[in-house]
Amino acid sequence: MDDNRLGEYLKARRAQVRPATPGGRRRVPGLRRAELAAAAGISEQYLMRLEQGVDRNPSAQVLTALARALHLDADARAHLDHLAAPISSAPSPRLELPAEGAQDLLDAWTGIPAYVRGRRFDVLAANELAQALVPAHRPGRNLVRDVFLDPSMRDFYADWPTVARSTVAAVRNAAGTNPADEVLMTLVAELREASEDFRDLWSRHDVQPTRDEHKLFRHPRIGTFQLCRHVLHIAGSDGQVIIAYRPPPGSDVLTRLI
Repeated sequence: MDDNRLGEYLKARRAQVRPATPGGRRRVPGLRRAELAAAAGISEQYLMRLEQGVDRNPSAQVLTALARALHLDADARAHLDHLAAPISSAPSPRLELPAEGAQDLLDAWTGIPAYVRGRRFDVLAANELAQALVPAHRPGRNLVRDVFLDPSMRDFYADWPTVARSTVAAVRNAAGTNPADEVLMTLVAELREASEDFRDLWSRHDVQPTRDEHKLFRHPRIGTFQLCRHVLHIAGSDGQVIIAYRPPPGSDVLTRLI
């Protein structure tokens, strides 16, 4: 990933803000630099220095003003703060193993599809039902690589474009909080080269941590159905989470998976 993380983020978000008065021909999408500077109450020259990476240490007041002018939500503002902070995180170990006892816990959940996802979006452990739900839920697979490089995943996820957007936003969030993780950065570089869809979504700089939500699946044997995804953070595991899926009340869809 490039060194000018803050500057690239500011330029990308500026391009996505609709001008309040869009009259006249515009050579660039979104806000002009002068318009953003005026909205944030800073000089255009200073904003240019931030975008070009000449100045990388804006004050908290400047960050607040930029976040307001760019209409950033809480997740995007947190990401902006991470980008403006000095990089102090130590490189993460290259080999990642599931938290102790995680596989036993998953196996005990016989009626719930569940797997452990590592900080680089690798599947580290999974129970039988999770693997029956989606083949990519197998230990050793990388979920981001599968979403974008395995054509069959476009069939398993009934709303693949939404899954693709949220996946890239989650990777962008992980990269912002741990920019020293060379393995994650290598994965990003690989996918930017191999997938036009990933490359286009990555250029938007959207950020959102993985959260509880409803997901729509399309299984080749039992059809299309919705499950509620729960994200459970494993304490002391350096970013590992358990992803578990729950059906709507009264649904027997999971009993038909195996």
